[in-house]
Amino acid sequence: MNIQTVGIIGTGVIGAGWAARFLAHGLKVVATDPGPNAEALLRAKIDNAWIALEKQGLMPGASKDNLRFVATVEEACQDADFIQESAPEREDLKIKLHTQMDAAARPEVIIASSSSGLLPTNIQSQCKHPERIVIGHPFNPVYLLPLVEVVGGEKTSSNSVEGAMAFYKWAGMHPLRVRKEIEGYLADRLLEALWREILHLVNDGIATTGELDDAIIYGAGLRWAFMGTNLTYHLAGGEMGMRHMLAQFGPALKLPWTKLVAPELSEELIDRMVEGTQAQANGRSIQELERLRDNCLMAIMNALKQYNYASGRVMNELEAKRYTSRKHTRWTKDAEIGKPLELYHCNVDSSWIDYNHHMTDASYLTAFGDATDALFRYIGIDENYRASGNSFYTVESHINYYKEVKSGEPLVFKTQLLGLDEKRMHLFHSMHHGNTGDLLATTEQMLLHVDTRASKVSAIQADVFEALSAVMEVHKGMEVPEQVGRQMKVKKTAVSN
Repeated sequence: MNIQTVGIIGTGVIGAGWAARFLAHGLKVVATDPGPNAEALLRAKIDNAWIALEKQGLMPGASKDNLRFVATVEEACQDADFIQESAPEREDLKIKLHTQMDAAARPEVIIASSSSGLLPTNIQSQCKHPERIVIGHPFNPVYLLPLVEVVGGEKTSSNSVEGAMAFYKWAGMHPLRVRKEIEGYLADRLLEALWREILHLVNDGIATTGELDDAIIYGAGLRWAFMGTNLTYHLAGGEMGMRHMLAQFGPALKLPWTKLVAPELSEELIDRMVEGTQAQANGRSIQELERLRDNCLMAIMNALKQYNYASGRVMNELEAKRYTSRKHTRWTKDAEIGKPLELYHCNVDSSWIDYNHHMTDASYLTAFGDATDALFRYIGIDENYRASGNSFYTVESHINYYKEVKSGEPLVFKTQLLGLDEKRMHLFHSMHHGNTGDLLATTEQMLLHVDTRASKVSAIQADVFEALSAVMEVHKGMEVPEQVGRQMKVKKTAVSN
């Protein structure tokens, strides 16, 4: 999509989250907020979010320097190719703001509201171009969670809805189209029901906030992260699925287990909710809890990546995009081949760190494996190639360690092809510090091409072999690194009698 600059109207928790996500995707952001000290607060929030975003992986061109703060809504809208409004949840304010943004922005620019429940028909009611007004309702933290609900109003065009969904997907999200305009949309209506029941249970003295959160954290919440409620209940029905589940447990719906009408928010109930959550925080600041939350979310999503499922699928799509969005990431016959190739950049993930605060041995293998994946994509080995039953397997790997590296530090990998025949590839990676250029580690690897369906060595496919041959032709003239072929041993010394 031809979107280079995003206007952010309102820079609270949600607006700042949007700004961080868009900056991490290499876009320019022009933001405004009338609140006191708004610019400083926004930059501080982005700094805090950037820690997690660097660990997740930034897109080419990503920089906090691409943020510009301006004084007025008009300034934020005039050069924007997409506008995201995240003002307080007041319908009168949003109507006024959207009228203002509509007058300032180019007619073809989509304007999205982060509203969590207001009707877009009302929000667009005074706009000259209501057809471009949509709801883009995200979830906190916006810079990590992929879900965004997209809702159109009575006058919203299908092109605007589809355009917003395409843009959000480009920005690494899972856009969910709400087919019928309804207050609260989908997710918040579900969350609201749970929230009302929590208030009743606390109000009636049945449980504390901590006990109720434990009831989710250690049970249903783990399933919800990848399976949701309906599919979980389908499994609860055994081989007969949901039908049996409803037959068995449906009568319980008539029992007075829950109270969907919210209790009065008395001072006593408010005090209980506040005291309970403060006890759960246990003295930790909001920033500390946000970082803990971010690390846990990334760990869950990274765990799901290996199954290419739910949020793990979104992470895999984003990773594939990072590989292919850099220059010279796919070989062509007229490509200028690097000597050596520089195909992969990343930051040291917090999960790679040991008790000494440095990378573990296993994490070096992980990082070098990602560098090999980048080479695979360069020569044409992608999801389709693997789906056809072809891949490379590593059969031997040697690592040399030179300098320690800590969490969050940038890494650059350089790759040299040492040898090639119709079934084997011999390669060498060097890992360097992204800022200093210092050599951190090297690995020498031998890989065999395999027919994964027959579980036997096979010939490299013609197009991939052509790309590898072109690289080999360039790299055969390079000096062989001193680490190649190195053996580990203790020198024998003469022993005197």
